[in-house]
Amino acid sequence: MISSLHIENYALIERMDLSLHSGFSTITGETGAGKSIILGALGLLRGQRADSKSVKNGAKRCVVEAVFDVGDYGLDDFFRDNDLDFDGQECIIRRELTSAGKSRAFINDTPASLAQLKELGEKLIDIHSQHQNLLLNKEDFQLGILDILSGAKSDLDQYRILYQTMKKAEQELNDAVETARRNKEDEDYLRFQVNQIEEARLQENEDKELEEEQDILEHAEDIKQALFMASTSINSEELSVLNQLKDCCAALNGISDNFPMAKELSERIDSCYIELKDIAEELDNASERMEDDPDRLAAISDRLNTIYSLLKKHHAADVGELMGIYAQFKSSLDAIDNSEENIEEKRKAYRESREKVLQKASVLTELRKKASKTLEAEMVSRLSVIGIPAARFKVEISQDKEPGPTGQDKVVFFFSANKNSSLQKISTVASGGEISRVMLSLKAIIANAVKLPTIIFDEIDTGVSGTIAEKMAHIMQEMGAANRQVISITHLPQIAAIGTHHYKVWKDNDADTTTSHVAELTLDERVEEIANMLSGEELTQAAINNAKSLLGLIPNHSE
Repeated sequence: MISSLHIENYALIERMDLSLHSGFSTITGETGAGKSIILGALGLLRGQRADSKSVKNGAKRCVVEAVFDVGDYGLDDFFRDNDLDFDGQECIIRRELTSAGKSRAFINDTPASLAQLKELGEKLIDIHSQHQNLLLNKEDFQLGILDILSGAKSDLDQYRILYQTMKKAEQELNDAVETARRNKEDEDYLRFQVNQIEEARLQENEDKELEEEQDILEHAEDIKQALFMASTSINSEELSVLNQLKDCCAALNGISDNFPMAKELSERIDSCYIELKDIAEELDNASERMEDDPDRLAAISDRLNTIYSLLKKHHAADVGELMGIYAQFKSSLDAIDNSEENIEEKRKAYRESREKVLQKASVLTELRKKASKTLEAEMVSRLSVIGIPAARFKVEISQDKEPGPTGQDKVVFFFSANKNSSLQKISTVASGGEISRVMLSLKAIIANAVKLPTIIFDEIDTGVSGTIAEKMAHIMQEMGAANRQVISITHLPQIAAIGTHHYKVWKDNDADTTTSHVAELTLDERVEEIANMLSGEELTQAAINNAKSLLGLIPNHSE
């Protein structure tokens, strides 16, 4: 629960430091005094989006900080999972907003994301504002209430995992069917392409090798002549390089005894002689093999034309790339040939996952049916206490054909405030005052099922007054007695008087600015505030006596 709240330069609040208490407290003040500002500040701590317009005029930044006592609420997992410091007892949430629109959030002085703030804020504070009454129109909200009361969280979490598995299996089945359909349409085309490429019997790098051979054959005469000239230059009868090298070696060997260097030079020339002799032989062999072969050249040209035609057709750069395209065609054909088997495997996986979903959905249905009976009885009992003695409340659970994200159930609340009225959907029959009492009753029931530290009611008393308002206050007081903090923002003196602690919001106006203030009232100040709420601007002794009576300071005049 909130033990202290600090607000600085937020909207009309220049600075506010407030100590809050467990149990039931009330906040009063004239319309427009700034009660909604406090809710807006708390909304920032719950991860709501920030608006730079919220920064007080003339200030560079605003700060909202709250200290929470959360030792008994089992939040250790949240802090551990988010790697946040936690002493097991106290949590500090701070939100800063600059006039330039920059926002920062901290949990226990560690920077935090808005997602973390929102997740933690929902565990710490429940703010019930008037617009939340509209949630009664929504079936998912009604289903959510039933799930809270049924204690189905674990089963619902398991169901959601199974449901996601089923949806994934369903998507894979649909994809397999669609792929098979598209492939079937292309089967003739694919099979023709595969057969055409297979008939070509392509070999890796065949195009490059054929192009080399074609180039040689097209220049066979020039190549043969060049080889012959190179060979005769080395080893001709008239001027043989080899013979001259032999003579060089003989001359150097003749002086080797007198000139030692000659031997080394002779050996080097001899190595050249051997290398040139080997080259001459290779030149002769190559020259002898080099012949014009018009038939082979024509065959190569035909083969290359076939290859080039396939490359152009499939927009491939070479045979290697073309073989990759062939592999894709072949894979698609294999998929077509195996599509029925693949689809059947996917269909089996989907059926099995769906069966698990339906089984778990059936478990959820039973839990919800059991909880609905409890809810019906408790709602009638609570509504009777707060001025609807003939109330009837029914939970209708029907089933969709197909399971959804939260199960197979549709939940609708039916309500009647009068004996002679038939049950109708709650969103169509309840008046403003009835809606307020229905929502308060639901909140009270939920509060017993959920460990929520702080609940704030913003004008839950809309449409009621007098004795009914007092009874509603007692319900909130009861909620606050269970180690919980319940705060009611109210315009009704009957509710304000029931609070153990009472805070007042007011505005000061000067020539340039308007500033909102909040303070906890003393007992005398409470008497005056409640008397003002009873009598209006003119404070009468009767109103003061009535206020004291409401506060239990003097006996009620009716007694």
